[in-house]
Amino acid sequence: MKKTTLLVAVMVAVAFSASAQTVQLTGAGATFPQPLYVKMFDEYKKATKNEVNYQGVGSGAGVNQLIAKTVDFGASDAPMNADQTTKAGADVVHIPTCVGAIVVTYNIPGYKGSLKLTGPVIADIFLGKITKWDDEAIVKLNPDVKALTDTNIVVVRRADASGTSYNFTNYLAKESKEWADGPGVTNNPKWPVGVGGKGNPGVAAYVKQVPGSIGYVEIAYALQNKMSFAVVQNKAGNFIDASKIATLTEAANITFPVDGKADLIDSEAANGYPISATTWILVYKDQTYTGNMDKSKETLKAIWWMLHEGQSLNEGLNYAKLPVAAVKVAENLLKSVTYNGKALLP
Repeated sequence: MKKTTLLVAVMVAVAFSASAQTVQLTGAGATFPQPLYVKMFDEYKKATKNEVNYQGVGSGAGVNQLIAKTVDFGASDAPMNADQTTKAGADVVHIPTCVGAIVVTYNIPGYKGSLKLTGPVIADIFLGKITKWDDEAIVKLNPDVKALTDTNIVVVRRADASGTSYNFTNYLAKESKEWADGPGVTNNPKWPVGVGGKGNPGVAAYVKQVPGSIGYVEIAYALQNKMSFAVVQNKAGNFIDASKIATLTEAANITFPVDGKADLIDSEAANGYPISATTWILVYKDQTYTGNMDKSKETLKAIWWMLHEGQSLNEGLNYAKLPVAAVKVAENLLKSVTYNGKALLP
């Protein structure tokens, strides 16, 4: 009896010790990297027993939750703007995690191939100036595509504040003065035309369901849904297929600034995909507000894992790895995060 009691006591002690070592973290934000983050955090749990609950609610909502201090980290495809920074009330570091592609996807009845599109043509579609699939500007780029009839173009765009929209409008503004002078570069533009879907999944669902529609999503959503998307002309004049990881890697072959906020849109690279973008994990630089130094340290360890072991998962989900120099920038940013004035990572 005594042996049984002792055995039970030991088992309880071991179980308590294991649970005490397990950490649960929460994050929220961008849907652009969500397929990758879900996989990363699943593998992270297997490796460390620590659980990361990530909610893809959109970049804008993720930043708001970080500001409200209801999550351990936020996630955004757009750098925090002046208003968000003011509301945060303290420095927030932006940790780049991967490189992805925003593709222009469409539902053209009777056609499953890849259209050739240029920046000015894409901008005119989203401005509402090109309204039919057989518009001369589209036909001229795709003379052999017989499915380009007078079907109406239905523009599908984001309904929520979105980092994907920020990067897409950044591209449109660089390719079209009319877009730059009109809706401009923002995560929640006043769209001239179109219907809205929530998150990348919402836009993908609309385009898949509505004949004649066109939208923009992170490439993983187009591939998962077996949707067609355009090969887009870059600044060098080449039409680039975003499904080839090398085109994203080449677009990211730039010097990342020390704050990590790299702009990859409209790459000068000859074979770089022009609507490539990075995305960021966001954490307060001073973690003292959490009142839990150990948990703050675990948050940084999880992000560190994403920058190292986690990078092996990127290409399998159609994201490019961060360039080596960009990883170094991200490491330095993580090492700058403090608690009561002391660095949390060595």
